[in-house]
Amino acid sequence: MPTKRKRRLRKKLYLEEFAIFGFEFTCQSTVSRDEDDSFLDVFLEFTDSLHLICAVGFSPDTFSGFLCSEFRYGSPTNEDRVTVKAWLEAQAGITNVHIGELVDANYGV
Repeated sequence: MPTKRKRRLRKKLYLEEFAIFGFEFTCQSTVSRDEDDSFLDVFLEFTDSLHLICAVGFSPDTFSGFLCSEFRYGSPTNEDRVTVKAWLEAQAGITNVHIGELVDANYGV
C-alpha cells in the first residue's frame, strides 16, 4: 500500500508530481583524443540551447551520458530525446546512437 505523504514532503523527496526525469544516451565514437574537448564543448553548447544539463563520459570507443532539465522541477520531453538523437547522428565520428527512455533521475524507476 503506497504511503500517503504531504505535498511538502513529496516536493522535498522529488516524488509524484515533483519527480524529475531524464534519459541516457550511448553511441560509438571515433573522435580522437585530441578532438574530445572540442567535441564536448560543441555538445554542451547544443544541450545548453535545449536547457538540458548532462553528465557525460568518453571511453576509447564510446561516448555516453545522462541528460535532464536545467530547471529544478523540469524534465526533458520526448521531443528533446529525438532532437538529441538526430544531432548525435549528424556528427562526424559518432555512430550507433542509442537513446534511452525517460526515467526518474533520482530513483531510477
